[in-house]
Amino acid sequence: MKTDAARHGGRRNDPQSMRNKLIDTAYTAFVRNGYHATSMHDLKHEAGVSGGALAHHFPTKKDIGLSVLRDRVARTVEETWIAPLQAASGARHGILGIFEEIVTELEGRGSVMGCPLNNLSHDMARQDPDFREEIELTFQHWHEAIANKIRAAREPLDEVDPDAFATLVIAVYSGAMAMARASQSAAPLRVCSDQLDRIMRGWGVV
Repeated sequence: MKTDAARHGGRRNDPQSMRNKLIDTAYTAFVRNGYHATSMHDLKHEAGVSGGALAHHFPTKKDIGLSVLRDRVARTVEETWIAPLQAASGARHGILGIFEEIVTELEGRGSVMGCPLNNLSHDMARQDPDFREEIELTFQHWHEAIANKIRAAREPLDEVDPDAFATLVIAVYSGAMAMARASQSAAPLRVCSDQLDRIMRGWGVV
């Protein structure tokens, strides 16, 4: 998907495009290198902008960090997990389809950067309560989408606690992505997807 800056052809005197470019640059740098390992000088250099332009949109590193969490990380979770799950015919089909889509993307890319929310939660949440609040809010929306999909089953699933199962799915996915990043292989995601499939089939989740 093209950013606003790309759609506008990177034209000058477009404050929104400049802001989006800076957020995109920071998002990539924070996910790849970590929030604390990335300086404002690094962002200025990678975005190819002046210090004044960066300071005009984001006076502090915290400002751009919050924008990355709100405008990029939360949106990524929405596009990758929440929207596809809501559109799926059932929880099992939705969850497995998401895993398969992510595996296919990673294998096509040939590299694994990990889950942006997972990466940044380790790096940012413990340092600042504002970061922690934004991260927790995104996890909460993700959790609610999974739990609500279980609750929406046509037949009651007596063996399934929707909230507990939602926590399990997020934990399994996050752990699998961490392992995939360490090994630079999507194999852990495939293994975890297969195990979740067995659990859901056993419980009658469709």
